[in-house]
Amino acid sequence: QVRLVESGGGLVQPGGSLRLSCATSERTISRLAMGWFRQAPGKGREFVAAIGWNGAMTEYADSVKGRFTISRDDREDTVYLQMNALKPEDTAVYYCAADRGILAQTLLHEYDYWGQGTQVTVSS
Repeated sequence: QVRLVESGGGLVQPGGSLRLSCATSERTISRLAMGWFRQAPGKGREFVAAIGWNGAMTEYADSVKGRFTISRDDREDTVYLQMNALKPEDTAVYYCAADRGILAQTLLHEYDYWGQGTQVTVSS
């Protein structure tokens, strides 16, 4: 069982930045592909970004391309989501997910483990 813990959420003004972190209990995170999803009130959970097991492959939702960057630090067993130029429509609970495959997956059902989520609110 892989445990995931997100942190770094909060309230930020439009145009601001936040960096989300996802710490894992897995000793060898390099064997996991990782992803970020989000869920706004009254909406379904949607894909945001993903990174393959070795960091060479990344995928982004069109709505965040050029603004968000996913990265991983296998020495720290942590995955990050740097979010810049935030917009009110980015407001959501952000979830970290882990997949025992090697590719950067964009579909929810590809992921085996999920964190509890961290709230991101973009408002003036």
